[in-house]
Amino acid sequence: MYDVTSVSVIIPVKEINDYAREAVGQVHQLFPACEILLVPDHESGEKLPGAKVVCSHQVTAPGGKRDLASKVATGEILAFLDDDAYPSDGWLGSALGHFDDDNVAGVGGPGITPPSNNSRQRSSGWALASVLGSGGSAYRFRSGRKRDVDDFPSMNLLVRRSDFLAVGGFNSPYWPGEDTELCRKLISNLGKRIVYEPDAVVYHHRRPVFVAHLRQQARYGLHRGYFARRFAGNSRRLAYAVPTIFTIGIVIGPVFALTSGLGMALYVAGIGLYCGALLATGAWVWWHERNLWVVTLTLGAIFSTHIAYGVAYVKGLLSPELSH
Repeated sequence: MYDVTSVSVIIPVKEINDYAREAVGQVHQLFPACEILLVPDHESGEKLPGAKVVCSHQVTAPGGKRDLASKVATGEILAFLDDDAYPSDGWLGSALGHFDDDNVAGVGGPGITPPSNNSRQRSSGWALASVLGSGGSAYRFRSGRKRDVDDFPSMNLLVRRSDFLAVGGFNSPYWPGEDTELCRKLISNLGKRIVYEPDAVVYHHRRPVFVAHLRQQARYGLHRGYFARRFAGNSRRLAYAVPTIFTIGIVIGPVFALTSGLGMALYVAGIGLYCGALLATGAWVWWHERNLWVVTLTLGAIFSTHIAYGVAYVKGLLSPELSH
């Protein structure tokens, strides 16, 4: 039976900022008995209540920082948080019970948009939480049903320390995507499970639409395309290529539409279905927000994300190597 004294919370950060202070403060307030390891690039002299600072110096990738902290962690469970995420009061209580099953190596929970985020951030959050925006991965950004998963982001991921060390930790130069590789190793190398627990909620600040949001999503697309070509397993899903297929359809669809009646019918039907899905998503966001500006930004974010991600996916698929 695991409790909070069995947990080491690891938070990588470039430098201590307001989000990191919030994350550490919330963990310490809600779970004062657990160990907190904050991993900035360099020592600033700032002390945060309840946190031990582990400077990474030349190690700047989040995966490497987490690996570094895992070597000094004392907890049997490593709880990875992004520096811009903070836990709900039910976070650890909901997640830890799963580790009573020795076949469970990891537990992930949703990263929900904080109510304090502004309209541009909330629009980013709704785009990610919608089925049209994220497809089968939407449960990562809102509470879904409990299930086994084969890939989960380290914004909110708990891993049994012995299993983490058994697969060599993240041991990855990539960012993002280091968590995809960790999950693949936990399942394929150890034959263990990763559980999605919808009640293990953290609140994850969003990148505001459009520039910051699209830059982040393009990075995800780039790495997913590269991983799909280079690595077997959890990156090789047709669903990850759908934004690329959509983007290609937008570009070449009019050519086929102008050359045949069937092409025109298919193109018009496809555009109609997509617009209908956008309208349905807009109604869903309106139901929750009652804010027309947020709805408008969300729909724009979904469409532009599909294009940015789709183009970047092809670039990653064709790249011989990535710089990180």
